[in-house]
Amino acid sequence: MSKKSIETLVGLFVVLGVAALLFVSLKAANLASFSNGESYKLQARFDNIGGLKARAPVRSAGVVVGRVTKIALDAKTYQGVVTLEISQGVEFPKDSSAKILTAGLLGDQYIGIEPGADDKNFAAGDVIKQTQSAVVLENLIGQFLFNKAADAGTEAGDKK
Repeated sequence: MSKKSIETLVGLFVVLGVAALLFVSLKAANLASFSNGESYKLQARFDNIGGLKARAPVRSAGVVVGRVTKIALDAKTYQGVVTLEISQGVEFPKDSSAKILTAGLLGDQYIGIEPGADDKNFAAGDVIKQTQSAVVLENLIGQFLFNKAADAGTEAGDKK
């Protein structure tokens, strides 16, 4: 092989490496889907959104059906107001519920929608009434330790 063809192959290899790196970084940031297909917006209110971020996926039955577009704080109720953008072809009954879930033990958080059984479906701009806030791991650990300390104190008092 000539020196020029080797340099061309090395350049092609570098370009493919950069393209692969770009693809992986977009996948990790949930930006890989650039589709601007038809969608409609819903809102959900949560007491605690945990580590939920804008662009987080909205899933139903494990399938991505939308994205979180905006997160704000309601100044009157002090709840997190999450705006969801749902794909137009996916409709949910009005009694569906939204939960903030975690992918794996310490993974990213996302919104999970469990469909209800109502005859009427959500329309653009509706608010999901039934919500479940994020489970904060630190709160669970603190509650567990507090309960164990209380149990240990009770057992020590019984021995006196």
